[in-house]
Amino acid sequence: MSEAVPSPWRRRSLLLAPVAVAAVAGTGFYAMLRGMGTGTYDPRGVPSALLGKPAPDFSLPALEGAERPALGGTDLRGDRPVLLNFFASWCVPCVIEHPQLMTMMRDGVAVLGIAYKDKPEDSLGFLRRHGNPFAKLGVDQPGRVAIDYGLYGVPETYLVDKGGVVRWRWAGPITPEILAQQITPLLKRFA
Repeated sequence: MSEAVPSPWRRRSLLLAPVAVAAVAGTGFYAMLRGMGTGTYDPRGVPSALLGKPAPDFSLPALEGAERPALGGTDLRGDRPVLLNFFASWCVPCVIEHPQLMTMMRDGVAVLGIAYKDKPEDSLGFLRRHGNPFAKLGVDQPGRVAIDYGLYGVPETYLVDKGGVVRWRWAGPITPEILAQQITPLLKRFA
């Protein structure tokens, strides 16, 4: 019994298949990079499944020594909108955004904090060095609350309206521009 020998065209197509796959992937990667350069690609722009929905309920212990009360889901509902900020001492972008959180706190914005997967003593040291902008502060060492919020990484901030509905999400550090162009107008809108 003799085996059928593949035709030359079939052999060439089998050899060219990996090249075609690589070309398609390269084209997609190039388009993504090109979009990054023109400002049309923003990895923070991945929408949250929580937008327009009630914020997930939770109960977190307080950070000992921070002199702030524990934080729970009921703290996200009240007489004004709140910002819920996930941070960590090991997070370099958290240092970049911290002055904006301090500014909002001084301006009377209710900023609530969640120390994400951080050693309590490290979180406390971070807040002692940079200031504590949080009206209430919870510790999410295992990261369970972060999972419920669909956290991509730290820092990440959510604006929650008076009724406890998530209205805005920002993955990445809050810069002065983000504060002026997005957060301040949203706080006024949902006041």
